[in-house]
Amino acid sequence: MTIDFRVRVPIPETRGWVATPHPVMQGYTELYHDTFHGKMAQEFLRLCDSPFQEFLKVLDAAGISRVVFCADDNESTRGKGSKLPNEVVARLQDQFPDRIIGFAGVDPHKGMAAVRELEYAIKELGLKGLNVGPWLQELRANDRRYYPLYAKCVELDIPVVLHTSINFARPLTMDYGNPLYLDEVAIDFPELKIVASHAGWPWVPQMIGVAWRHPNVYMEISGIRPKYIGRPNTGWEMLLQYGNTLLQDRVLFGTDWPLCPFQESILEVKQLPLKETVKEKWLWKNAARLLRLED
Repeated sequence: MTIDFRVRVPIPETRGWVATPHPVMQGYTELYHDTFHGKMAQEFLRLCDSPFQEFLKVLDAAGISRVVFCADDNESTRGKGSKLPNEVVARLQDQFPDRIIGFAGVDPHKGMAAVRELEYAIKELGLKGLNVGPWLQELRANDRRYYPLYAKCVELDIPVVLHTSINFARPLTMDYGNPLYLDEVAIDFPELKIVASHAGWPWVPQMIGVAWRHPNVYMEISGIRPKYIGRPNTGWEMLLQYGNTLLQDRVLFGTDWPLCPFQESILEVKQLPLKETVKEKWLWKNAARLLRLED
């Protein structure tokens, strides 16, 4: 039983994410080609053009019960074609409610229109959280343009997930993903459930410090092969130590598939030097509690 907290679900609307990425994403295009020799990207594109049940078979084979699928809206900074509408994600969630957990995506540069869109996406479409990408939106997490959205998340009692890590879009500063900016957010919104996607690497000590200070901050490990978390001199040592002890209830498994493979990533978590009870928490119990799947 595994919950993957970040997956790019293969449907026609997401095909361009790999096939025709925005020019600023050239670093990601190279990452796919160099790291995986195109295999993962080609599998993603094949599934985009296949019946959705083919993707469900892939999840079944890996032992994944549910995936979180996020909408996006980055139109103000990235232009036309950089929006995955909430309605698309909600439609898939409605069709496969036992497999797909949809998060809304809104553009903070759109002001109150974004706040209204978030409320509509949660109350009318039934989505379960908010997804924002500070580097894509060229804002740091503590930028006041996010604050109306954070307040609405508290009001709606939903989590927000933010990209918190390096990005490979070389024209954009990687500082947008620094987890220290979440510290101020957690101070100002102690009731806000904050999910730091990619667990803050390469600022792992800072990420651990923020999470230790604030019990409403979670760390999601997608986009990195878990085997590296268990290796010395990779920058992940503190996550392994604290994630097995003080912060064991606030680490969430994710792959960011097709960036990382499903089966191998799950196996690598199981091979980490963690307590067996902690492995269960990382792989599904923490996410199930946060998403209220246990109710």
